Amino acid sequence: MVPKASELKRGAIVEINGAPHVVKQIEAKSPSSRGAATLYKIRFTNLKSGQKHDGSFKGDDLLKEADCIRTQVQYSFQDGDIYTFMDMEDFSQYSLGRENLEGQTGYLHEGLEGITALLLDGEILGIELPQSVTLTITDTAPGLKGATATGRTKPAKLSTGLEVQVPEYLESGEAVKINTTTGKFISRAG
Repeated sequence: MVPKASELKRGAIVEINGAPHVVKQIEAKSPSSRGAATLYKIRFTNLKSGQKHDGSFKGDDLLKEADCIRTQVQYSFQDGDIYTFMDMEDFSQYSLGRENLEGQTGYLHEGLEGITALLLDGEILGIELPQSVTLTITDTAPGLKGATATGRTKPAKLSTGLEVQVPEYLESGEAVKINTTTGKFISRAG
C-alpha cells in the first residue's frame, strides 16, 4: 500500500532517494485561501545515516513505503535507554534505543500488544504504535464534585510518565484511553 502524505503517522518508514526514512514529526498547515490544499511539513530521519530530512507534501502526494518486513511485536521491557520488543510469532527479541523511539516511549507499557515492528535485513528500524493505548492516571488534581463533561480539562501524569489533558472529573488511579497519533485523551477505559 502506497501511503499518502495525509495518512502518514509518526514512526512510519518510507523510502526517499533509495534510503529508508522514519517519520519523526508531522505538522499539517491549513492554507488561508479557500480551495488550496493542506500542506504537510514532515521531518524524517534517514535510518542508515541518521541525518534529518525535511519535506513538504500535499495531502494526496504519494510516498513510497520502504521495503520493510512488518511483524507484530509486544513491548517487553526497558533497560536504561534500550527498549526490547518480542516477536509474537517466533518470540525473537528486538531492541531499539530511546533515540529511535522519539515521541513514542510515553505510550509503551509492559505487555503492550498491537505494535508493528518494521524490520530491514533482520534489524528493527522502528515501530508503529496501536491507534490507542490504555494507561493509568498516576497523578492529577482531585476530581471536582459535580463536574460534568463540560469539556474543561486538567493535566494528568500517566503511568509511563506521559502528561496529557484529561476531563476534570477524572481521578488518580483511573485507566484512560489515549490516541497515540495526537497524544489526546479519548475516553475512560471500560
